[in-house]
Amino acid sequence: MTAFYPAQLAELLPAGARIWLQECSAAAPVLHELLREVALRRDDMRITGIFVPGLNDVSDLARAGVAVETFFAAPTLAGLANVSFLPLNYAAIRARLRSIRIDAAVFAVAPPDAAGRCSFGPVCDFLPDLWPHIPVRIGLINPLLPRTEGASAIPLREMTAVLEAASALPESPSRDTPLGAAVGRHVAALVPDGAVVQCGLGGLPEAALLSLRGHRELALWSGLIGDACLNLLEAGALRSALPITAGVAIGTRRLYGTLSDPAFRFAPVSRTHDLTMLSELPGLVTLNSANQVDLFGQAYAESRDGRPASGPGGATDFAAGARLANGLRVVLLAATGSGGAASRIVPAGQGEGPVSLSRFDVDVVVTEHGAADLRGITLEERAERLIAIAAPAHQAALEASRSDRRGG
Repeated sequence: MTAFYPAQLAELLPAGARIWLQECSAAAPVLHELLREVALRRDDMRITGIFVPGLNDVSDLARAGVAVETFFAAPTLAGLANVSFLPLNYAAIRARLRSIRIDAAVFAVAPPDAAGRCSFGPVCDFLPDLWPHIPVRIGLINPLLPRTEGASAIPLREMTAVLEAASALPESPSRDTPLGAAVGRHVAALVPDGAVVQCGLGGLPEAALLSLRGHRELALWSGLIGDACLNLLEAGALRSALPITAGVAIGTRRLYGTLSDPAFRFAPVSRTHDLTMLSELPGLVTLNSANQVDLFGQAYAESRDGRPASGPGGATDFAAGARLANGLRVVLLAATGSGGAASRIVPAGQGEGPVSLSRFDVDVVVTEHGAADLRGITLEERAERLIAIAAPAHQAALEASRSDRRGG
């Protein structure tokens, strides 16, 4: 391991390098600046990584000539010719990353501990499994990155080169809204004490977690956690043994400043999303959001306003795990969009974009108007229950769509 000057990065990266760029909440602008500088000297760089829409923006690198491979179709990358979108869930992403050659990794770590190990901080999804197989490892030692517990560190001596710089972590605050509170009240009635809960990305899953503050003996097992988990800790809703297991934390400084607490254990996707592990979590409840749900009970979560806006993420992994664990798969959404003008409960087969969760992967759909339990019922009964939780102003049109489908 050697220290390097920014100008030396081009010499450290092999020709035609495919580079893993660690982003999520460990993203650091200085790493973008370094890679842009390299891109000015050569045109053969490729980056791949988890770039979360609304939090991470790698369009600056794409515009500098870097080829970008992404698993989330962020609007900021739309129309850029050198961007490739791979619509894979997390299990498939892991399989792909194991099957291709990654020449270099560029990432931030916390300062080394007494044993010389540098924690990956709040982002431990893929890199803990990948780095031993990547020949060039460029680390930014960031004193603002929290040290986390679990399989989430790399020995300092294993890094090819390091640079030290302080970089504030990107933040994504939770927001209390009347919509979130209404959805949360319905979710609270579905989740029993003692459940293991997975929470997806977005405001509604976070609001659903907040609604569980009065529960007891819960555990969180999730690819992602946000600030809401702190409210559960403070309220005494979580069990004392291994209360929180996660791969990534995205929130505010309040959350990041707490992650060194032993209540948090970080693990890679090979553990958090593993079907065998998930099947052994009794009563696993998954809370994921969608943009639309159709009258078949299919959830659409990857497009907005006619454009790709996200990716499959880990929702299907957890849905499969919850099925094996005899758990509960809950999909959350607002009943309307466009200021109330458009229903987000839509006619069968008429959602935007690809189906993100099939009708076999959705047990209960929740809006601010109620919860529709779709288990063990006919297609007609599904439609009736979903229309009942749509906005009242749109229920007649949804009923009419059923008649049209039946031919009158």
